[in-house]
Amino acid sequence: MTGSDLDAYLEAYLARLGLTDRPPTTLAGLREVHRAHVARIPYDNLSTMLGRPDPVEPPAGAARAANGGRVGYCFQQNGAFEWLLTQLGFSVSRRHGHVWFRPDEKLGTALNHLVLVVSGLPAADNPGGHWWVDAGLGEGFAEPLPLVRGDHVVEGWSFGIGAGYGAQAAGRPTGPAAWTYRHLPGGVLRGIVVTSRDHSAAAIADSHRALSAGDDSPFRRVVVAQRIVGPEQLTIRGLVHQVLTPTTRDQRDLTSYDEWRAALVDDLLLPVDDVTDDEWSSLWDRTLTAHRAWDEAGRP
Repeated sequence: MTGSDLDAYLEAYLARLGLTDRPPTTLAGLREVHRAHVARIPYDNLSTMLGRPDPVEPPAGAARAANGGRVGYCFQQNGAFEWLLTQLGFSVSRRHGHVWFRPDEKLGTALNHLVLVVSGLPAADNPGGHWWVDAGLGEGFAEPLPLVRGDHVVEGWSFGIGAGYGAQAAGRPTGPAAWTYRHLPGGVLRGIVVTSRDHSAAAIADSHRALSAGDDSPFRRVVVAQRIVGPEQLTIRGLVHQVLTPTTRDQRDLTSYDEWRAALVDDLLLPVDDVTDDEWSSLWDRTLTAHRAWDEAGRP
């Protein structure tokens, strides 16, 4: 890709985010591009649910973002976001993320999330200058979290950063290499353990294949789309539309095909120009069947 091609992709990517100027490589610029990304490009698993998952490589994700397409889920979102931040001049590094949902999963070591750290931006409350940026949580934080142990409030939500397990035992402070994370109350996931375990491109490719094509993958069970607009966590999961804030939960069922498709496109901003009528029909039937089974089981 030539320099002019890179510039064109970068400008198109920023335009997708609603940004007319390149954000400066400052903390204010980082916050601006982070907020725009999680608000304007939805986290989604639609391509996976359609049986044609998109590539995980960062340039491919960045191209989908620049061309108005779906970017995807965690590995794809953060790969594209890493590309964007690097092109803007930020210092970005990667970490291994293990997302857990139940207490018995907390000490697992599976790579199921790509974690990004932007460094070199010290602030009064973060003298080390390391910031956790994340466009791939779906439900997450609207702007970067400082990698400082404690509770951090963003738009009324409290997110917790703790010491890595080894560091905690040795009494060392949290640093940019390893930490634990407590998620927002009421979220689907519970927390993340971040380490320097293998997070190479090959490891991510292997995990992506398992998550996008494996028979037991949670990403193949029900369609999900999410974005974060200030304090609002917007989600469509199956046929349930939810808007979560620090003080309210507005949840409703989408009861018709037209309502469901319109909500995905209009509320979640999900690009769907490549989805055929047959694919829509099949996905609706599967989603409706799963919703009815969930209903009959008491919505566990």
